[in-house]
Amino acid sequence: MRLGKVNRFVSLFTRQNVMKEPPLAASDSKASPLLSTLLLNHGQGDSRSCGSKFLKTLALLGAGASGLMSFATIAYASDEAEHGLECPSYPWPHNGILSSYDHASIRRGHQVYQQVCASCHSMSLISYRDLVGVAYTEEETKAMAAEIEVVDGPNDEGEMFTRPGKLSDRFPEPYGNEQAARFANGGAYPPDLSLITKARHNGQNYVFALLTGYHDPPAGITIRDGLHYNPYFPGGAIAMPKMLNDGAVEYEDGTPATEAQVTLFFSFLLVNLVLVKA
Repeated sequence: MRLGKVNRFVSLFTRQNVMKEPPLAASDSKASPLLSTLLLNHGQGDSRSCGSKFLKTLALLGAGASGLMSFATIAYASDEAEHGLECPSYPWPHNGILSSYDHASIRRGHQVYQQVCASCHSMSLISYRDLVGVAYTEEETKAMAAEIEVVDGPNDEGEMFTRPGKLSDRFPEPYGNEQAARFANGGAYPPDLSLITKARHNGQNYVFALLTGYHDPPAGITIRDGLHYNPYFPGGAIAMPKMLNDGAVEYEDGTPATEAQVTLFFSFLLVNLVLVKA
């Protein structure tokens, strides 16, 4: 609206100056070199015509600037709608040159995944051995892997068989295929979390902002049934409900599970697994 007023002012200024500007000879010693050149190029040296064209050019430039700024505003709004609200940059304790990850925190993050996330989200690129020395000892990880059953084979008779898991096996997937995953989640396909902080813009900041960013939609925003408002998700409507809440997880070491802390430990796990697979 302000740019429109500027354009109208420039147009009015142009018309007024064309009507009021007195004739000026091309040989006038006070004329600027640029103006003199323009006048001489017109043969008759009509300064009124030259000034009119000069000011009309200014009006066109003003209109162009208005259009560019309007386009930039529309582009910014469409970018926010397409990619979601820009997430904050959090002061992660492991970002320093001499900083490192806390193994106990990563271990709690894995427990968050086991108890809350693994029922819907896979980590198909992560093997049990990736946890050794990162969150668990080798003996602990072997015992954890042995709790799952893996289809293997064929054996000498050509038959497939099941066996206990081992360190080289990857995390089990919650669904047999994409269609089964969509059917169980109202048509939404839960993304694989193996490299999620690398696959999303602003990685760990995005994950933390998204998981803690649920709230009621603002006035004038309607979210259809089955979706939940989250400004950090592209489009603002996400199928996944808020899952990480106070007390959502029971840690082995008895650490109290608050919403922000649960999300923090989970994000530690995700970032560390990206480093392991890099």
